[in-house]
Amino acid sequence: MSRLAIIETHPVQYHAPVWRRAAEKVPLHVIYGGDFSVRGYRDREFGASFQWETDLLAGYSHQVLQPAAADYESVTAAGLEAALDDMKPAAVLALGYHHPLDRAALKWAVKRKVPLLFRGETSDVPHSKRNWWRALLRDMMLRRLYRRCSVCLYLGERSLQHYQRLGVDDEERLIHSPYCVDTSAFQTGEAAREALRLPTRVKAGVSADAWVVLFSGKLSRRKGVLLLPEALRSLPQKLRDRGHLVCVGSGELQQDLEEACARDLGMRCHFTGFVNQSGLSAWYHAADVLVLPSLEMETWGLVVNDALHHGLPAVVSDAVGCAPDLIASWRTGEVCEAGNAVSLACALERCASWSLEDPAATRRRCRELVGRYSIVQAAAGVCRAWERVKYA
Repeated sequence: MSRLAIIETHPVQYHAPVWRRAAEKVPLHVIYGGDFSVRGYRDREFGASFQWETDLLAGYSHQVLQPAAADYESVTAAGLEAALDDMKPAAVLALGYHHPLDRAALKWAVKRKVPLLFRGETSDVPHSKRNWWRALLRDMMLRRLYRRCSVCLYLGERSLQHYQRLGVDDEERLIHSPYCVDTSAFQTGEAAREALRLPTRVKAGVSADAWVVLFSGKLSRRKGVLLLPEALRSLPQKLRDRGHLVCVGSGELQQDLEEACARDLGMRCHFTGFVNQSGLSAWYHAADVLVLPSLEMETWGLVVNDALHHGLPAVVSDAVGCAPDLIASWRTGEVCEAGNAVSLACALERCASWSLEDPAATRRRCRELVGRYSIVQAAAGVCRAWERVKYA
């Protein structure tokens, strides 16, 4: 039987549900380098050890090449060539080109002349920040890679633009397979909001009439979290008086951020520490706006999907990849300039001006837009790509 081989370094919480759904229509087999994400591991940026609460391996055919691998860096390409030779797939779906396992998969497909599908985290946001010769070499390498791909699956608008800029201009070779999140662990609806919003605020010492700005993620430099005190301090007094910053997550800059808030911020703050996926809905419902002020390129920013599913608008920097897809000004959020605290403050103020005027309508618009970025649609893209190549 002809099968699609999907190559991935380890089970990922926002990929596994897509493979599971696609497996209903596509004879696929996922080859993982390691399974440390299932067993539990320490995330350096979070500064915490954790494992995903959902089953990342159920519902689709798979194998693990290196079960002893302790983390991403420990995974190698060992065993992949033999596994693919034994499987004899009709096509290979690769998810990147940085890791040795990814490169080995690409090399195997090209050498065996097996149709190659590519669904990488592609974007040109950092392109202009590279040295000219690095940018040129990268472009030459990727043009060569993409010429060998039968189908390029794009995650969003910036991903599509990237492929088109590098020569993939045939619509038959471009298929949308959007970035998405598994909402099964969440409580996203209005009934959950009604039940969770006030108790969560009370538990955190947040008043019922507070304007809650939520950051959820790793408290790291590249996330731009140290911009928050300065930006919030720049808000109009009326908004500052209602303001309450909530940081869900942990990381290397937590102490620095706590000290900056205590020293400079004329508004209240609350730090939750790391919260597992099943506990996040309470904080999304307790908040009034999500903020993601990343300084460096975020391929997408899945936390924005999470927020919109809960009806929560988002303010993101222009370094966040999902901005063209998920952030519609005066509807689902606002975009600010990366690294600019004044621009961040203006975006927060602008978002508050319309989202607080009709919160119910805001929540409805957020959920409607993010509904187009679902597991069903991501899997459908994989299915369409398979249909294009299975008889090649």
